[in-house]
Amino acid sequence: MENVSEGGCHCGALRYRLEGELADVAHCHCSICRRVSGGLVVTWVTVPRARFRWLAGRPQCYVAPASCKRYFCGECGAHLALVTEHSPSSIDVTVATLDHPERVPAKRHIWTTSRLPWLHLDETLPGEPHEHC
Repeated sequence: MENVSEGGCHCGALRYRLEGELADVAHCHCSICRRVSGGLVVTWVTVPRARFRWLAGRPQCYVAPASCKRYFCGECGAHLALVTEHSPSSIDVTVATLDHPERVPAKRHIWTTSRLPWLHLDETLPGEPHEHC
């Protein structure tokens, strides 16, 4: 099949597959992503849920504030995906957990009102103060 991407967690307990083009890619600067990931930003690729499937393992789920379900590995703790009530037909997957994240560059920044003022990352990309669902 064309345009198939796979990824998984650090320990290998969880594996997933995305089918189709990975076009909607954004660096998220929200404070919630920072807190759950421990990182300064989280880069997400958004795809229709019908194009995503778990190949191995069962993720743990954390029902987060802001109506999000965040999926992570119960073994190594890697944060892999989220689904929000605002966009229930799509799933956001962490680009860093793809087998080849270098093939999926970000196209924009989201939640820029929460951006850390000393962080400079892909300054030429457009920015949005909030994500448009």
